[in-house]
Amino acid sequence: MQTTIKIVKQIRLLNASLVGLLLLTAALIAAPLLSAQTAPSPPPPATDAAPIAIVSLDSKNPDAAASVTGALEVSQGKAIIAASGTVTSGAETTEVILPHRGVLRVCASTTVKLAADSSVPAGETPGLMMAMDHGAIEASFATGRNSDILLTPDFRILIGAPGAAEVKVRLGQHGDTCVDNAGVNAPYVLVTSIFEGGDYRVQPGQRVMFQHGSLHEVVDNEKEPCGCPPAPHPGTNEFPLAQSEGLAPLPKPAPIAPSQSSAPPQVVEPLVYKAADHAAQPAAEAAPTTPPPAPAAKKKTGFFGKVSRFFRRIFGAE
Repeated sequence: MQTTIKIVKQIRLLNASLVGLLLLTAALIAAPLLSAQTAPSPPPPATDAAPIAIVSLDSKNPDAAASVTGALEVSQGKAIIAASGTVTSGAETTEVILPHRGVLRVCASTTVKLAADSSVPAGETPGLMMAMDHGAIEASFATGRNSDILLTPDFRILIGAPGAAEVKVRLGQHGDTCVDNAGVNAPYVLVTSIFEGGDYRVQPGQRVMFQHGSLHEVVDNEKEPCGCPPAPHPGTNEFPLAQSEGLAPLPKPAPIAPSQSSAPPQVVEPLVYKAADHAAQPAAEAAPTTPPPAPAAKKKTGFFGKVSRFFRRIFGAE
C-alpha cells in the first residue's frame, strides 16, 4: 500500500515537472514575439532641418527688392530656403542670413544659386554650395568642418577652416575675377581653374585679380575692391563703379520737355529737280532794232569865222 502511494506521488511530481518544463519552453518561444510586438519603433528621421538661408523680402523700393526662387517657404515677409534656391538682387545689395553662421551679401544686379552640400555624411553640418556667373558677393560667416564652395564660369573657389570668412569675389568683363581674402582670422581659400587645371592659394590679407579667367595672368596686388561697389556720391561727375562693372543699369536719359515759347516747326517743301525745266530752249527770233542816231556833223569854220573867233578871244568874248 505504501509502495503504491509513493509511486503515485512520484508520478504527480513527474507530471508537475513536465508541466513546468512545457510552460518554460512556451515562455521562451513567446518571448521574442512579445518583445517584437511591444518594442518601441526607432524615431523617424527629423524633417525639420535648419534652413540654409533666410532672405528678407520687405522693401519700400520695389526696384531694390530681392527675388527668391526655389525650395522655400515664405513667412512674415521672409523667404526661408530649406535646401536650395536662387537669390537675385535688385538695385541694392541683399543680405542673406545664414543661420548660426553669418551673412552673405549679394551685390546689386547679382544672381547667386545656393544649395547644401549633399555629399556630406548624415549627421554633419553640410557646407554651402554657391554659384554665380556675373556680379559680386561678400561672404562674412564662420567656416565649419566641411568647406564651402563658390563656382564661377572659370574657377572653383574653396573656402575652408580654420578661420572666419571675410571673402569678397567680383566677376568683371572678359572673365576677370577678383578675390579678396580679408579679415583678421582669414580662412583657407584655394582657387582652382576649371579648364586649365592647377590652383592658386589666396593668402590671408591678399587681394588677387585673375585676368581673363586664367591662373597664368595674376595681379597679386589688386588696387580696386573686390566686393560690392560703393554707392555713387551725388553732385559729383564720377562714373559709378557699379555701372562700369555691369552691376547696375545705366540711368535713363531724362525726356526733353517741349518748349512752349518755341515757334511751331516750319514745313520745308522738298526740292524737286525736273529735267524738262532745264532743257535747252530754241533761240528766239531777233527783233529789229532802230539804229542809234548818227552824231551831227560839225560845221566847218571858214576864214571869216576864224577871224571872228580870234577877235572874240582877244576881247574876252569867248
